[in-house]
Amino acid sequence: MRVKVCGITEEEQLLQLPGAGVSFAGFIFYPKSPRYVLRHMTTSQIKKENTVNKVGVFVNASADEILQMVDECRLHMVQLHGDETPKFCEKIADYISVVKAFRFSETDNIGYRIQEYMDYCDMFMFDTEGVGYGGTGKKLNLEKLHGVTVGKPYFLSGMIEPGDAENLNAFAQMPEAKALFAIDISTKFEVLPGIKDINLIKNFTQQLK
Repeated sequence: MRVKVCGITEEEQLLQLPGAGVSFAGFIFYPKSPRYVLRHMTTSQIKKENTVNKVGVFVNASADEILQMVDECRLHMVQLHGDETPKFCEKIADYISVVKAFRFSETDNIGYRIQEYMDYCDMFMFDTEGVGYGGTGKKLNLEKLHGVTVGKPYFLSGMIEPGDAENLNAFAQMPEAKALFAIDISTKFEVLPGIKDINLIKNFTQQLK
């Protein structure tokens, strides 16, 4: 199972990710986030690292801003985590692979919410709804995916923590996980905002099947 670590802020930790079994590094380009990467790293530092897939995370940014960061940091993928429309996603997807993130409440219908984006994005990400954008402190209820045919590769997020490996391995055997592309982890694997516990991450990736 592939793993993405979101909210990377240190070059040293970025270099350690492949050895910890991580395939994707998420860089948050949202100034209001405590994990805003440009507060800690330069675009040149991000650009030169190519041993892991680099995902730029944006929240309601302009197309020009997104594409500028794609070029300056040599990003491999863009994650749109705000209120971006299907047409906006399509515009970015003409240039780079787009992951559209959805933040779900307990009453949301996942199949309905993703339908209008099916033709305009390359992948989806499923997260939990909260105040503002980013980590919410709530776990994603995997039962909400029961019976849903996603139809596109997707990242699974929503406050995943070190003890969740067994449940995720079980979920991966279900029909709903046919399109599961990667597990997205962040805050539950941190010492401080943006500072990861690499050993904790490595242990987690080793437990995933």
